[in-house]
Amino acid sequence: MLNGLSVDVEEYFQVGAFERTIAKADWPRYAPRVEHNTGAVLDLFAESGVKATFFTLGWVADRHPALIRRIVAEGHEIASHGWDHQRVFTMTADEFRADLARARGALENAGGVKVTGYRAPSFSIDQRTPWAHIVLAEEGYAYSSSVAPVAHDHYGWRDSPRFAWRPRSDSALIELPVTVAQVAGRRMATGGGFFRLLPAALTDFAVRQVNAQDRAGIFYFHPWEVDPGQPRVEGAPLKSRVRHYSRLGAMAGKLRGLIARHEWGRVDAVAAREIAR
Repeated sequence: MLNGLSVDVEEYFQVGAFERTIAKADWPRYAPRVEHNTGAVLDLFAESGVKATFFTLGWVADRHPALIRRIVAEGHEIASHGWDHQRVFTMTADEFRADLARARGALENAGGVKVTGYRAPSFSIDQRTPWAHIVLAEEGYAYSSSVAPVAHDHYGWRDSPRFAWRPRSDSALIELPVTVAQVAGRRMATGGGFFRLLPAALTDFAVRQVNAQDRAGIFYFHPWEVDPGQPRVEGAPLKSRVRHYSRLGAMAGKLRGLIARHEWGRVDAVAAREIAR
């Protein structure tokens, strides 16, 4: 079964774990690495013969349009990750709409293709944002992959469905939550840092578990996770530093294994299958 392979394209200094350590006004002080790191991911995908979806910040597209063009030229999907990684639950509906428009404009200008998919920064669509899916539908998005159906200290909507669901009865918009494993009644996250830090067998189990129910898995990670040489951010909390920097050198190898063990493709292809159900 085709599963959704996705990359959340942002700089190492833009992650949610450092948002209280690094002010957005200071971002220009940090050396950019996103183009190099995303290039490494593109090379890995080409080597493995897979296509994926790149949920990309408008901020990145505005500064690295050649990267967006390369992603498109190599057959991958460009989708929106918002403008500058502001969490959706910190915005009003009008601010969210403006953020969507600004990011989509930068992505479409750089890539020359229509953007129809969206992922909220830090999976920040949850029970606090009942208007978010309404805005996405009104703005013409085909799908969102913005919900993590787990309980977590940074994000999560524990009571969300585990599989694709329609947030609005009056819209074809579909929500594709990222895949979690169900173990002894507990939901366990499997993508990003969880994949990097925990045994890959947990993610394999989760993908096989959802595939057995005729559902696609949705997996994600970040380009900075394949960059063990990235600068260390001073002053960040210990927990954030442990989560961010641990096992960066192992990530590329783990990704190659995961890709080889399952069938992967673009998230818009998974969305189209779910919409057609």
